Amino acid sequence: LTVMGDAGMQPTVSAPESPAQQDPLFSMTDVFLISLITGLFTYWFFFRKKKEEIPELPKIQSVTSPVRENSFIEKMKKTGRNIIVFYGSQTGTAEEFANRLSKDAHRYGLRGMAADPEEYDLSDLSRLSEIDKSLAVFCMATYGEGDPTDNAQDFYDWLQETDGDLSGLRFAVFGLGNKTYEHFNAMGKYVDKRLEELGAQRIFELGLGDDDGNLEEDFITWREQFWPAVCEHFGVEATGEESSIRQYELVVHTDVNMNKVYTGEMGRLKSYENQKPPFDAKNPFLAPVITNRKLNKGGERHLMHLELDISNSKIRYESGDHVAVYPANDSSLVNQIGEILHTDLDTIMSLNNLDEESNKKHPFPCPTSYRTALTYYLDITNPPRTNVLYELAQYATDTTEQEHLRKMASSAAEGKALYLSWVVEARRNILAILQDMPSLRPPIDHLCELLPRLQARYYSIASSSKVHPNAIHICAVTVEYETKTGRLNKGVATNWLKNKVPDENRSKSLVPMYVRKSQFRLPFKPSTPVIMIGPGTGIAPFIGFIQERVWLKQQGKEVGETVLYYGCRHENEDYLYREELARFHQEGVLTQLNVAFSRDQAEKVYVQHLLRKNKENVWKLVNEGNAHIYVCGDARNMARDVQNTFYEIVAEFGSLSQPQAVDYVKKLMTKGRYSLDVWS
Repeated sequence: LTVMGDAGMQPTVSAPESPAQQDPLFSMTDVFLISLITGLFTYWFFFRKKKEEIPELPKIQSVTSPVRENSFIEKMKKTGRNIIVFYGSQTGTAEEFANRLSKDAHRYGLRGMAADPEEYDLSDLSRLSEIDKSLAVFCMATYGEGDPTDNAQDFYDWLQETDGDLSGLRFAVFGLGNKTYEHFNAMGKYVDKRLEELGAQRIFELGLGDDDGNLEEDFITWREQFWPAVCEHFGVEATGEESSIRQYELVVHTDVNMNKVYTGEMGRLKSYENQKPPFDAKNPFLAPVITNRKLNKGGERHLMHLELDISNSKIRYESGDHVAVYPANDSSLVNQIGEILHTDLDTIMSLNNLDEESNKKHPFPCPTSYRTALTYYLDITNPPRTNVLYELAQYATDTTEQEHLRKMASSAAEGKALYLSWVVEARRNILAILQDMPSLRPPIDHLCELLPRLQARYYSIASSSKVHPNAIHICAVTVEYETKTGRLNKGVATNWLKNKVPDENRSKSLVPMYVRKSQFRLPFKPSTPVIMIGPGTGIAPFIGFIQERVWLKQQGKEVGETVLYYGCRHENEDYLYREELARFHQEGVLTQLNVAFSRDQAEKVYVQHLLRKNKENVWKLVNEGNAHIYVCGDARNMARDVQNTFYEIVAEFGSLSQPQAVDYVKKLMTKGRYSLDVWS
């Protein structure tokens, strides 16, 4: 720009000079005007140059200042750590396991740190051998259909692309998965295999945790064999008994500015009062509930349809995406914990990390009140894990209760069985444990340190943004059941959403939410046929899909066959979106509406039975029409039974053997023609 400015000035100044050479007579007016113009241009040039250069200086500094900020190697050297435990976590469990492993290290004279791979440059793994007795552990959860968790996506991409030499790296992997899903523990398996391919040395076998079974027991079993392998490899020994080490210290604020106190925000202080896009997991949007209606006509369950207003949020979504909502715990449970621990829940406090070098300064946003922490930040309804019981045992004044807690936290077979029956199967949450153990009265700050974070809940969006650009629809069923101890347990999010009734001032009906992108997508060509299978609330994304196909047809597009297989218990009780589906069918966009009522006759009828009944038509759509298949709902039974039915149909009409039919369906999945949106 400066050079162009200079060039542009030359002809302007020299233009009057050429005639001046032919006529030597120069009037005073000419001299004055030339001097004035030259002076003005000179002043403009230098003044403008200054303005351009000044803001560039801080830019240069900001680029160069955080040179090694994301180097975990430098951090480990600085703090004397030699074990780093990375976690790929979507719901907080892998992070929890990573923290437990890093705390374990001190028992063997080693020092560990848990780390979020999203915060560091993982190419530094090649330098880990610079640290004596160094080890990298990976606690990797698998999300969706074999995908990495959001915070491990960059790490996964790097592993795929790198050809670096990791021959100096020692590692171990524990995977967190669920056997009801097609790609069980895909991420853990991939990380373990890929690190070995890059030359790293595995010092203990891959652990595969199964959340459909007992994930906690799987982790404990792996962990109790992992540490002896570490000891043997490094030639170290356990320094003694396990000891309870606090990670955070309590600071009570007696004189605090309430504008500096968190009241439930997930990230930025006052973010709920002063909303700024973009909205994500750390900055959710407060969406008003504009509709909340009961969908079922009868029965014991409560199935509901909610509509969240996202006007002016700049949030964009597509059919098939998920909406994440941050719920709040039931205030009666929070109050009972406060009463049983004789605590003033409105005390303002902070829990500060004793490790000043840690990236995680607090276990949840601080300063805040105990009431806010127990309501918005901590999981108080799920059965606590064994490490929580172990840490709490020291506060039980009755020796029998203390032994009971310690036994359940042990790795002995008897202890594992006791934990399974007394905690997991009985669905005892922290309040139930405090109620059933009268001598157990821990300090509330230590309890808050130990409890895991309350997680966002994900729902398949039941609308199309083409039809509803300013609203997101949710279809959900309230969870409520009686436990073996006779207590009534309620699902946190669904019961919270049930009470979100639209009101005029909208203040009480706000839902903190954000959108999570999905791979569950309609075909690129509207003319491609679709077969949708979704019983119960599994119909949610298909309401969005059908809405979009109706819209596409209205735009003059050729829309292919749209086939739905839906199932519910009773036609007159829980047939969800009955009127809408009848209208879609009548209008001709929903070309087939197949509904299975499982309990309206002596023999139960499910969606897979209707698929078998229409097997010739199903095969024709798949084989000749290149149809895309979508399955949404229960992973444990329905999704597996539907997949087995497709194996049968493909084998019969494609004249294939069972292994060939399985391979055919797996190829459909690889090509994106068989998609799953399932939960267990």
